[in-house]
Amino acid sequence: MEENGCKRRVMKMDSPQAVRKALSRICNMVLNDELDPRAANTMIMGCNALLSSIRIDEQQKKIDELEIKINNLDDD
Repeated sequence: MEENGCKRRVMKMDSPQAVRKALSRICNMVLNDELDPRAANTMIMGCNALLSSIRIDEQQKKIDELEIKINNLDDD
């Protein structure tokens, strides 16, 4: 898909590893003058927000699993 004659780029960021890879790409693009540092800063802020969200989701899953285990102990 193209907008305004520019190819649309998408970075997969659905796991901490993918976000780490995206951050590496962003840094390299800035170093190679392929990306404006201000745009990179905006993207890095987005990566931080995504990492926080992923971390919260993972913590909630662990809490839910522990609650199930505790409830199973109470049932015994």
